[in-house]
Amino acid sequence: MSTYETMSFHLETERLILRPWAESDAAEFCALLSERGNGTPTVDHTRTAIAKLLTATATTGIALLPIQRRDEGDFIGYCGLIIGRSTVEEPEIAYELFQRAYGRGYATEAAGAVLDAALATGRKRLWATVGTWNTPSFRVLEKLGFERDHVSTEDSGEVVWLTRSLP
Repeated sequence: MSTYETMSFHLETERLILRPWAESDAAEFCALLSERGNGTPTVDHTRTAIAKLLTATATTGIALLPIQRRDEGDFIGYCGLIIGRSTVEEPEIAYELFQRAYGRGYATEAAGAVLDAALATGRKRLWATVGTWNTPSFRVLEKLGFERDHVSTEDSGEVVWLTRSLP
């Protein structure tokens, strides 16, 4: 049994709402994943991915959450905590936005809310992993107080590991 509180699965900021996944998110999530340039997953495949995310949330008490803009009500990406390359005790913060939402501070705003939620669980440290090419993600993480720890090499290239102590 975890010694950590369950993460809040509904977070709000001035401009954003982060909430649990719904089956109705599948088409938009599918479109977001297709922006990676690796082809477009099917909506059925994406529904299965959402079900796996919900199962992982129930098991770990941490969540990757869809991001909606408060005024527009549209899905613009996701942000949250995952085990990823780390552990449930020191999870990774992860986020991805539609390209149309880049450059407006949404990733920083959403990730800031997730940092607060992580702190409320009792965790003491978070990780982030970023491809060396992803300069915008480095800017977001640096604004949030993450510091570079080390670099690893994976099949997809070099990955920078960053960490942040909480609070």
